[in-house]
Amino acid sequence: MNSRTELPANLAGIWAEVGRAHPHESATLHVLGTATYVDDVAEIHGTLHAALGLSTQAHATFTTIDLTDVKASAGVVAVLVATDIPGRNDCGPIIHDDPIFADGLVQYVGQPLFVVVADTHDNARRAARLAQVDYTALPAHLTPESAHAAQSYVLPPMRLQRGDAAARLAQAPHRASGTLSVGGQEQFYLEGQVAYAIPQEDRAMRVLCSTQHPSEMQQVVAHALGLLAHRVNVECRRMGGGFGGKESQSALWAAAAAVAADKLKRPVKLRADRDDDMLVTGKRHCFRYAYDVGYDDSGRIVAVKLEMVLRAGYSADLSGPVATRAICHVDNAYYLSDVDLRAFCGKTNTQSNTAFRGFGGPQGALAIEYAIDDIARTLGMDALDIRQRNFYAEAGRDVTPYGQQLDDNVIYPLVAELETSSAYRQRRDDVRAFNGTSPILKKGLALTPVKFGIAFNVNHLNQAGALVHVYVDGSVLVNHGGTEMGQGIHTKVMQVVAHELGVPLAQVQISATDTAKVANTSATAASTGADLNGKAAQHAARQIRDRLAAFIAGQYDVPAASVGFADGSVLVAGQVIRFADVVAKAYLARVQLWSDGFYATPGLHWDSASMTGHPFSYFAYGAAVSEVIIDTLTGEWKLLRADALYDAGESLNPAIDIGQVEGAFIQGMGWLTTEELCWNKDGKLTTHAPSTYKIPTVSDCPDDFRVALFKNRNVTDSIHRSKAVGEPPLLLPFSVFFAIRDAVASVGDYRINPPLNAPATSEEILKAIEAVQLVNTP
Repeated sequence: MNSRTELPANLAGIWAEVGRAHPHESATLHVLGTATYVDDVAEIHGTLHAALGLSTQAHATFTTIDLTDVKASAGVVAVLVATDIPGRNDCGPIIHDDPIFADGLVQYVGQPLFVVVADTHDNARRAARLAQVDYTALPAHLTPESAHAAQSYVLPPMRLQRGDAAARLAQAPHRASGTLSVGGQEQFYLEGQVAYAIPQEDRAMRVLCSTQHPSEMQQVVAHALGLLAHRVNVECRRMGGGFGGKESQSALWAAAAAVAADKLKRPVKLRADRDDDMLVTGKRHCFRYAYDVGYDDSGRIVAVKLEMVLRAGYSADLSGPVATRAICHVDNAYYLSDVDLRAFCGKTNTQSNTAFRGFGGPQGALAIEYAIDDIARTLGMDALDIRQRNFYAEAGRDVTPYGQQLDDNVIYPLVAELETSSAYRQRRDDVRAFNGTSPILKKGLALTPVKFGIAFNVNHLNQAGALVHVYVDGSVLVNHGGTEMGQGIHTKVMQVVAHELGVPLAQVQISATDTAKVANTSATAASTGADLNGKAAQHAARQIRDRLAAFIAGQYDVPAASVGFADGSVLVAGQVIRFADVVAKAYLARVQLWSDGFYATPGLHWDSASMTGHPFSYFAYGAAVSEVIIDTLTGEWKLLRADALYDAGESLNPAIDIGQVEGAFIQGMGWLTTEELCWNKDGKLTTHAPSTYKIPTVSDCPDDFRVALFKNRNVTDSIHRSKAVGEPPLLLPFSVFFAIRDAVASVGDYRINPPLNAPATSEEILKAIEAVQLVNTP
């Protein structure tokens, strides 16, 4: 072994690969355009292309589909319908009410009826439009209000109660009550839904799929083909965005491609056109609220009664978990002593809504923020003062409505730091002064907090596995069950492994997520990706390190605990030896140089009947201040400045985490301000393309955007005491919405609560202004 002594003996105590601002592991490939996505994989000779034939009715039965013109179209090889599926015609993630192809009943405009397989993508798409379907129309529910009125639900209603909300409301000195409408949101990932199914020998199937949940895709494909799971292999190297839209929704595309490939014994690629993707797939659930909040003269809340109606769509999909998380986030950062919270998953004849970044949490938290905004204006106080008065605090005010005690609450110091760093109080005075002299343009300012629980609602999903291989030259290969959608999970897991083995990050490589390597994985969702898979990979790497330490310690006759690993070297008995040299000698001594790792989040429990328990491993906190300006004549608005402070614990990678906060902020701002989903009277989604659906662009970003990470250390034993950063920051742009509402309120001298719904488009802003002016007119 080659030894050297130029490195300090205490290097192992100061060297680290976690906590450093490493670039994304695929950053260079992204910039150069050489990162390989599913549609970039070189096609095997004989590959066919598929397209879906879609329903044109919202709710109808049909007995026959005339496919004559479809089959006669140029390049068409086959057309498959529900009866051609050899196994189970279902792709529902929880309740099996979601067919791959409709069989006699259609339940929304855009529901797949069949799949066309042709020689080219264009030929398949053209042919799919030529089918003649004889429909018999049925009554349709197109809004959550309609479904709720008819008591049409995809799941039983949910209810969480604590204390006696009715009695406390009756006794409350003041009440804030009203209704609120919050729209849904299209995930709008850059890479659309795509699956490439490649038949293997003896009816086995390999599926390359853009998915957040390879194991679920494996099960769906196996069921559709009538096979055991071990005969299906699903692989995903990376996605061009997911945001929840590829958790369960990718199942349809994987199953349809696999059924066609199995039938024709040829590779089949199914790549969705953007319009078809948006017509077929579910989105963020829109919510309709009726709230009644009691409070005292100081603005402290004494009781909350809240009814939430979700647009679930035609099937259950993930509406149950979304509604559960919404109920568990109604409190946001506030102690609510007496509550009566209800959620209804309305069955509508629209796309089956699904996971979206935040998973119901943003919708739940927005309602209480809206009520607090009402309270502050009614009492003539600053909304920040009302928020601080209601924060979770000392013993007796530190237990959530569902019974989980907060042992990591940092909302007070975090908000205090942001209040000072953003000069909130001075800017509040400046905004009011500006509005006093500006009759047309009005400014608004708001500071809103975030408390967000981290874990899957369902306990068994809080587990992960990983494999770590160390090769004879000292290089390291990692595989884990999480999927990369641009959020940097692979980079963080690589950092964890590099840190554990004491090697530079460049010495570690990641491989595609693959059901043939790590089995029974959970979806990369609920902000748990780095937490779960980082711990699993750490477990695997630590076993290898311990074996190497025991081996080299035996060579030098010292305790294994005295062996250090740092900067590509092993420190033992005063010697500094290259990691690769130790590995090479260990191999000759037949030391196992690979290992599997596993992690299951401890301490979680949940009673779905009473909606109580300890559903979250920990909470992430944050706050943001936004300043906007609106034109009261046109409804046009602009975000002038945004300050965000986010609690990432001991960040694994500050650069990636800050980027995630920035991206989540802009995405959440889009949900609350510009991204409007519209259906016509026939139930067709009319905002199904970039031409009709407006996501934020660079021009919508503030010129002054200040994002920082709050210095904190997770009290929970998370991976290196870090905290999740995927979903919680999406709640930070609540501050944008309430800044807009603040600007509108200035039209009525801040005495009237504007009836502003989300998204706060220019039209909605004008409606709210007109409502304030109407009430304010003598």
